[in-house]
Amino acid sequence: MSALEWPHHLLTLDDWAELPETSEFHVEVVEGVLAVSPRPLVFHQRSIWRATYLLDEQLAPDFGAVNEAELLLNEAPPTVRVPDVLVAPASVLDENPARVRAEDALLVVEILPEGAKRTDQVTKHFEYADAGIEHYWIIDLDAPISMITYRLVDGDYENFGEHSGKVELDVAGMPVVLDLDALIAGRVQKL
Repeated sequence: MSALEWPHHLLTLDDWAELPETSEFHVEVVEGVLAVSPRPLVFHQRSIWRATYLLDEQLAPDFGAVNEAELLLNEAPPTVRVPDVLVAPASVLDENPARVRAEDALLVVEILPEGAKRTDQVTKHFEYADAGIEHYWIIDLDAPISMITYRLVDGDYENFGEHSGKVELDVAGMPVVLDLDALIAGRVQKL
């Protein structure tokens, strides 16, 4: 087992950028404090990839979906989250930034991990709303697979629906169909 060296102060963005990359852990920084958790298991990783693919294929060409990109919510002290899926303008993604700024994120999607559901349902819920991200979706892979969609209204997220099966939603005026069952089924079917 390896461990990251623990800094003896709150991290800055420069400290964050200098941390060694690791494939062993999922690493974020929250208000300058390093947050380390186990990497998602294969089942979860495959669902992340499929959700990203299904969204990206349906978005207008001026938007794109990426998985596990760094999202800068706050600079000082820094909070950098790594949502499972992030939708942003293609012009931003084409710049290949080290991290996407919260004001450029249109939608973040979290797929609930085993053992850390509270972080996505409570902590990130408030962080993403506070950062002004318009859409937040939470997918629960426990049977039956379900998703709660939130939209920012007057600075707070309002529940815009609880869904299962095949869902048609609006993202920036674009109709998007997401088959939740396809996230864990065999191979993704061509659209």
